[in-house]
Amino acid sequence: MLTYRTPLEVETGDSPTASVIWLHGLGANGFDFLPIVDELVAAHLPPTRFIFPHAAEQPVTLNGGYVMPSWYDIIGLQADAPEDEAGIRASLAYLDRLIEREIQRGIASQRIVLAGFSQGGNIALNSALRYLQPLAGALILSSYLGLKDRLALEASAANRALPIFMAHGTADDIVPYALADGSRVLLTKLGYSVEWHEYAMTHTVSAQEVVDIGNWLANVLTA
Repeated sequence: MLTYRTPLEVETGDSPTASVIWLHGLGANGFDFLPIVDELVAAHLPPTRFIFPHAAEQPVTLNGGYVMPSWYDIIGLQADAPEDEAGIRASLAYLDRLIEREIQRGIASQRIVLAGFSQGGNIALNSALRYLQPLAGALILSSYLGLKDRLALEASAANRALPIFMAHGTADDIVPYALADGSRVLLTKLGYSVEWHEYAMTHTVSAQEVVDIGNWLANVLTA
């Protein structure tokens, strides 16, 4: 049974009217992207609650079975590598619970963005595309679409027009550029609108990317 620590929360103003649930990458934790909130304030977002969950600790095959914070096991990062479907779906169920919690706290689903970096981006994207109520958007950084062969059958009609922001480094040495770009191509073929950004960087986040993220968030949360 996986256990999850209580997520971190930061509110940019009183009585938030929007929420961003942001999932970290492999081996990190909810503190990883906490500093980005201060940088995004310049984008003049509406009062927003940022939520930074912590992944459960579990062995990761790609890292020799070492136990670390992970949203699912990673066997490989090749396009045809086996996937830990059970682990992915367990994290999807956890993220669904976090979304429902925000709705219970008075945030409309259309005002909730799912965000994630690397492994966390895979979970955020899969969750957003399957969620049964319309969401504000999916913010996917240095990541890719897992369970891609299941999407056509499992996609939610409520999020067919979901705004999707995908960003990737052209020199990413962890998640291959081709893997992310292939996900973009597939999503486009399935009729999704993907706002694609690429940067001359490795597996990280650049200053210009943060500016672009802020502009995109301001747009989808004030629409």
